Amino acid sequence: MKVLVIDDHALIREALRGLIGKLGRDAVLLDASNCTQATLVLEQHPDLDLILLDLTLPDRDGFSMLAELREYHPSAAVVVLSGSNQQHDVNRALELGAAGYIPKATSYDVTLGALELVFAGGMYIPPEILKHEPCPNGEDKDLRSPFALGLTKRQAEVLELLAQGKSNKAIARTFGLAVPTVKNHITAILKALKATSRTEAVIAIQKLRLKLSR
Repeated sequence: MKVLVIDDHALIREALRGLIGKLGRDAVLLDASNCTQATLVLEQHPDLDLILLDLTLPDRDGFSMLAELREYHPSAAVVVLSGSNQQHDVNRALELGAAGYIPKATSYDVTLGALELVFAGGMYIPPEILKHEPCPNGEDKDLRSPFALGLTKRQAEVLELLAQGKSNKAIARTFGLAVPTVKNHITAILKALKATSRTEAVIAIQKLRLKLSR
């Protein structure tokens, strides 16, 4: 398992080195303080499994780096680590193909859990991205039920765990289902949301203002 950390703060890189070690995996951890260094590392190690990317880098916009990583290194999962917890930044990162978004203010334990989730094939999304601002009168009348899209009760339940970034295996374990059954439910969910991927599904939840029972 090869992991590359792209961040211009040495303390962050060192902290992540210790955190990756806590995952209990035989991981080779590489690091770069800017995009230029990262490009050199990528040339030497094209078989990276995970890339942790800061959005604020000294020599380049992090979003453009993310887009390039997804285009030229599609086999590596990219998780954004950012000082920003703005919803539009999270949405943009997901739209560009990030496998997760972890604000730097996130606690150690939650960050560890998020990376475990990504290693297991899931996607980590900050819970706040799926929270809607309440209406002035305290009612969320404009929120829609997943059932309005024609989803069954079980599909709505699967949608909630999909929105949390849970992998198919994790969803299957939660509901005592076979993995192929979960895949069938997710196929129906993506069709209802007019989405082609989990990332698009999460973004659709936000755009359609679906009310998840969380």
